[in-house]
Amino acid sequence: MARIVGGIGSSHTPTIGFALDAGKQADPVWAPIFRGYEPVQQWLRDKRPDVLFFIYNDHVTSFFFDHYSHFALGVGEQYAAADEGGGPRALPPISGHPALARHIAMALTADEFDLAYFQGKPLDHGCFSPLSVMWPREGGRWPGAIVPLQVGVLEFPIPTARRCFRLGQSLRRAIASYPEDLKVAIVATGGLAHQVHGERAGFNNTPWDLEFLDLLERAPERLCELTIAQYAERGGLEGAEVIMWLIMRGALAAKVRKLHSTYYLPSMTPIVTVIYEDDTAEAAAEPDTGYREHIRHELAGIEKLPGTYPFTLDRSVKAYRLNHFLHRLIEPEFRRRFLADPEPLFAEAGLTPEERDLVRRRDWRALIHYGVIFFLLEKLAAVLGITNLHVYAAMRGETLEEFQKTRNVAMLYSVAGQGPQLKP
Repeated sequence: MARIVGGIGSSHTPTIGFALDAGKQADPVWAPIFRGYEPVQQWLRDKRPDVLFFIYNDHVTSFFFDHYSHFALGVGEQYAAADEGGGPRALPPISGHPALARHIAMALTADEFDLAYFQGKPLDHGCFSPLSVMWPREGGRWPGAIVPLQVGVLEFPIPTARRCFRLGQSLRRAIASYPEDLKVAIVATGGLAHQVHGERAGFNNTPWDLEFLDLLERAPERLCELTIAQYAERGGLEGAEVIMWLIMRGALAAKVRKLHSTYYLPSMTPIVTVIYEDDTAEAAAEPDTGYREHIRHELAGIEKLPGTYPFTLDRSVKAYRLNHFLHRLIEPEFRRRFLADPEPLFAEAGLTPEERDLVRRRDWRALIHYGVIFFLLEKLAAVLGITNLHVYAAMRGETLEEFQKTRNVAMLYSVAGQGPQLKP
């Protein structure tokens, strides 16, 4: 079974990553930043977690307000550093852990948390600024993998403090019920008290920060009672992002031991690190069979339906490259190039020989089996002037005429608005 080895809290100001990239370790102004992370580095070396469950918020880099979710779980195979305006940092991509992410998604959804899922998106300083210092690369390689959780704390209304804490409690059960032998550390980032906009820019409140850390350790439920407005009053509007730390705390035991804590306020944002472990007197409860059945309940038996392929997260991750390629057919210039000669596009997208062959042959049934979602097949068909009915028939192994005989009315249609003339 997987087990949680402890929790880390860390600020995620870009100051941290800047200090590392600029080689400021010996500068007396910047040196306290690095000293604060040395115990975290040592703890991670000692515990050797396989995965960091990494809680952060994006800063309008990969997540814009055309689609902004409260909780977006990373389910992909790897994550690169984002370009935030001046080019991405010189960091290698870090591996994800899709299998653990899928399990967590199933568990949290079963506990009625509404999640969004993402992959193929780079992560900004909310993740990589603290990660690059706390988990130094060994021989250019990251020591392990991450499962990121992006929390939407910028566009109001945002999740409540209590909602975050309860999600952490559900996360604890989810990880403990994962069947593989994994060591997982929970990392929460953000804060502490700061505000970066408006006439209140530059606001800090060290007494509140210290009170927050004390309550987080001893009485996290009291922090759940505060409203977002109260967090903003005490810690600045942007400082209200510390509610993310309650996810980490909820994933730990009711009683924890603080192994390390440091606080340094050089400029706009306090740079804080803490480490908690479950109190040794409180044994971790192993999830029972009923909980595992609870996780699988909604899809139990669906595999018995013939010719039915739910678009699950494992299918999404496996076929992401091909689904992404087909999704780009909604772009007029991409469509034009595809119709003129798809081969260069296949190469640019890095499609495998199998994926290229599936598209060339228009093997609709095999594309579904591979993991392409139907609603991208109908876009491909529309671009080619093929009706939906032709696709339906092919998936059943029938001619169009045979399939039409099973319908009440023999009609043809597609999703093309101004596409090529439909082929009879």
